[in-house]
Amino acid sequence: MKLLFDNNLSQRLSGELQDLFPGSLHIREVLVRRTPDESIWFYAKDNDFVVVSKDSDYRDLSSRLGYPPKLIWIRTGNSPNTIVESLLRDHFDEIMAFEQDSDRAIMELR
Repeated sequence: MKLLFDNNLSQRLSGELQDLFPGSLHIREVLVRRTPDESIWFYAKDNDFVVVSKDSDYRDLSSRLGYPPKLIWIRTGNSPNTIVESLLRDHFDEIMAFEQDSDRAIMELR
């Protein structure tokens, strides 16, 4: 599973989590900084990524456009990079099951 980290998350996460999610990228590695959310959504869909974001706009996109891609919605507020990384590591098994679940489009992590 490859994760695509949104602009509201640290670019370092893609590198820090390569051991669990090889091929993961931060959006700034592939698209310009001000790329609209919908364009990011289609990039993730076309390239088999799961979007990771703190932004509720992606929840709305998922409702409107469906999936793929799936969304991991980080609901920790304004938290440091280490908290987000730990959250993704601690929920690794659940995230992998989420990817395989054809009935779920969004996974919230708190």
